[in-house]
Amino acid sequence: MADIADKPQEAREFFIQGVTSDGRTFRPSDWAERLCGVMACFGQEGSNRQDAHLRYSRYVRPALLEGVKSVVVSEDLRKIEPLAYHFVLNFAKDNDLRIVDACLLPEPGQRA
Repeated sequence: MADIADKPQEAREFFIQGVTSDGRTFRPSDWAERLCGVMACFGQEGSNRQDAHLRYSRYVRPALLEGVKSVVVSEDLRKIEPLAYHFVLNFAKDNDLRIVDACLLPEPGQRA
């Protein structure tokens, strides 16, 4: 019988949505891509010069959620790089962006 500790943990994430607390759309329109581009260096083990094009980090990635530009942030970033985690969180707070605590489920047909 499998121990409860053997079960894989669900990924904990939060979403930063491109909407302010008063409902206005955050500008510039490419804010999510810019923020994720700054964070792209975190979580890129094994990259090499031949494959040097930009890839978003698995810890901070852009998403379109219900028609709203958003950034999905993995709680794992806090463990590997606390300063980067706080940078992203403070970006959202400083710009009065909506933060939603959630877990993103894989699309049907994708492996978890």
